[in-house]
Amino acid sequence: MTIETSAKLVPVKIHADDRGFIYQIFQSSEQLFPEVKRVYIVGNFGKGIVRGFHRHLEEWKYFFVANGSAKFVLVDENKKIDSYILSSKKPSVLVVPPKLYNGWVSLEDDTLLIAMSNKTLEESQKDDYRTDPFAFGDVWTVKGR
Repeated sequence: MTIETSAKLVPVKIHADDRGFIYQIFQSSEQLFPEVKRVYIVGNFGKGIVRGFHRHLEEWKYFFVANGSAKFVLVDENKKIDSYILSSKKPSVLVVPPKLYNGWVSLEDDTLLIAMSNKTLEESQKDDYRTDPFAFGDVWTVKGR
C-alpha cells in the first residue's frame, strides 16, 4: 500500500543482447516530476548504513540503485510509513514528491545510488528539514517472514 501521495515506483525496461545490456532511467519526455536540475551519486561502503531522515517542502527527487540494493522508507505528514526495495537486479526508479520524510539503508555492501532533483544544491539546502533516523521507530531492520 502506498502512502497518500504521488510517490511511485516506476519499472525500468532493460534491453539486452549478446553484447550486454542498456537501460534508460530518465527521459525528459516522461512526466515523472518537474524539470531535472541536478544529478548526483551516493554510495554506501557497507551493508546496514542508514541515510535519512530528511524532507523538502518543494523539492522532488527520484532515486535509482545502480549497484546493490536498498530499502527506502517514506513518511508522510500523518506519520504513515511506506517502504520500497530498490535493487540493481530489478531496476526501477522511486519518485519522491515534496513533503515526505525519506531515507534509505543499504542492504548490500557497495550500494550505489543515482539521484535526480528538480532543485539546484543551493535551492535544496534552503529547503532541507532533517530529523533523527529513528524518529519513526526502527523502520530500517529487515524482518524475517
